[in-house]
Amino acid sequence: MTFIDKHNSGFNTRAIHAGQDLDPVYGAVVPPIHLSSTYAPEAIGKLRKGYDYGRGTNPTRDALQNQIAALETGNAETGFAYTFSSGLAAETALLMAACEPGDRVIVGNDVYGGTYRLLDKVLRPWKLEHQVVDMSNLDQVREALSAGKARMLWVETPTNPMMHVADIAALAELAREFDALLVVDNTFATPYLQLPLQLGADVVVHSTTKYMGGHSDTIGGAVVTENEELAQAVNFQQFAAGASNSPLDSYLVTRGLKTLGVRMDRHVSNATAIAEWLSEHPGVEAVHYPGLENHPGHEIAKKQMSGFGGMVSVQFKAGVDATRKVAESTHVFRLAESLGGVESLLNYPTAMTHASVADTELAVPENLIRLSVGIEDAEDLIGDLDQALKSL
Repeated sequence: MTFIDKHNSGFNTRAIHAGQDLDPVYGAVVPPIHLSSTYAPEAIGKLRKGYDYGRGTNPTRDALQNQIAALETGNAETGFAYTFSSGLAAETALLMAACEPGDRVIVGNDVYGGTYRLLDKVLRPWKLEHQVVDMSNLDQVREALSAGKARMLWVETPTNPMMHVADIAALAELAREFDALLVVDNTFATPYLQLPLQLGADVVVHSTTKYMGGHSDTIGGAVVTENEELAQAVNFQQFAAGASNSPLDSYLVTRGLKTLGVRMDRHVSNATAIAEWLSEHPGVEAVHYPGLENHPGHEIAKKQMSGFGGMVSVQFKAGVDATRKVAESTHVFRLAESLGGVESLLNYPTAMTHASVADTELAVPENLIRLSVGIEDAEDLIGDLDQALKSL
């Protein structure tokens, strides 16, 4: 595999070249997709370059894993990345690798609904306990850590969908003090805008379905760490539990990562323009975007991010019915699950992505919609929202 020196290569160079060796037979600039499920050894017990069975090893998946490691850690030689069939599969593998029955996970109060469902409905019967706190309140986090041994702090920043911001470096200090692992879901920010491992986090998780893939045509997840012992445990889960991603999905994420930097620049500029426009609209109650100076986490975001991301959430004064009508009235923004693609998507979290946390302390306001701002022309996106908001 190609390893790119983190001290001599920029992000976009690593995104394009890490893990992307020329095909040694034909010299193809884009490495081929290796679809074979099995590999013939040179002799019994003598594998060809370590490959034997596709669930455990695959050259296309390895190329993606090296690429992601190079982006999140700066160098694929000093970090470990493992990719999975979905973001939730990646989270499950990490939790199973790092935790045991009876352990406790402290999780943010605005965590992705699927993550909460995994902890509450799937792993709680397995005796993995969890406690919900406001990760932007360091006193509350310290109190939770002081209440008893916690194996893990699980943080999203910015959060989904309220766009809260947590101080990764400060949380890393707390985690070290109480001997807990700090896990950061970096899906919204991506390694282009935020590098949690460099801020002291122990593990990064991603839904590669989102910005990493970038084209709404693949499902996947990733776990990244510089902790070799934990990496080996995650790798074992990948092989033994079998939730590895396919060669085609690996290729699609690799393709998407090569343009992540230029796409994120456009996502950020468009999201900023839309957040500022929404802030001036008389029908808007609140705009949640870390790039706005009045956002409570703006200064922390400015300190730990190189840009404020492409996600904007907005609440409307007119209430639930009007909010739902807005959600169903756009034309360029498509009403759909997911986020992070080149096309703009609009989501009504209460009944869609976060329906699983209804009637819990993680419940989302019913007058809120979440915008995944794409890379179309900003004027067209604002025009689309303007015509939809005329119903308010």
